[in-house]
Amino acid sequence: MSQNRRHRSIAPATAHAHAAGEFISRHRHPYHQLIYVSAGVLAVRTGQGAWVACRDRAVWIPANTWHEHRVYGHSSVHTLGFASDDTPLSVDSPTVVAADGLLRELFVACTEPDLPTAESRRLRAVLNDRLRRAHVRPLTLPTARDPRLAHACRVVEEDLSRPRTIAWLARHVGVGERTLTRLFRTEFGTTYPRWRTNTRVFHAMIQLAEGADVTTTARRCGWGTTSAFIDTFAHTMGQTPGAYRSVALHEADTGPSTEDPAPSRPTPDRSGPAPGADPAPPTTTSAPDSHGPA
Repeated sequence: MSQNRRHRSIAPATAHAHAAGEFISRHRHPYHQLIYVSAGVLAVRTGQGAWVACRDRAVWIPANTWHEHRVYGHSSVHTLGFASDDTPLSVDSPTVVAADGLLRELFVACTEPDLPTAESRRLRAVLNDRLRRAHVRPLTLPTARDPRLAHACRVVEEDLSRPRTIAWLARHVGVGERTLTRLFRTEFGTTYPRWRTNTRVFHAMIQLAEGADVTTTARRCGWGTTSAFIDTFAHTMGQTPGAYRSVALHEADTGPSTEDPAPSRPTPDRSGPAPGADPAPPTTTSAPDSHGPA
């Protein structure tokens, strides 16, 4: 079997639509996978943390990494496999990759059905070149390992609308303020305020993709004013929440609205692993993390 045939057989490229609320259970692939979402939002979670794939950022999942997906908003998902010995990215952990206009078009083109082999090979060559020059975007929600820090993270995420201070949080979880501050630094490499800001932006992305308007999202995620939310979101994401929402909802043809829509009803879980994936063993692996998008 030729090298090219071997790569095609173990590193598939697919495009498929998902309804809001769909869930793909914990699994892994023997190849690297790049997940891109041309409409909607898809949250990827591993034992290390959680990442969001959307129209301007793709998520790179290294080979043999256990992961699970949840869809927010009606989403068009594109997945590209890369052989484990042929990777354009020199990273060994999940990574968010900025998707500029050319990369977005390449992601879509490479996942067209019935793409001729020769054309696929040429598109992949250009894609690999562009990925080697792509910027890594840092927005990640890491998973806490220390149970005290994990408890603190859950408390904050359960109600983002309330601006919890580090002092209040330390008292609530029964740990010293200095200890909790140190845990954020040592485990997450950041401060509590920065982690909370990233967490609020992360969940704001999900709510906007599900159709919530900008003002409602700002209130739910703990910003005192809509303008403060717009400033923070634009600084973190490189675009306003209104622009992000409009793009995320584009293919569903909903567009921005001034009212909060009725919540979408999730479809039954698609809990089977993706094609080519190893399903998670029921007894030898840990349960999914308890914080992060769920």
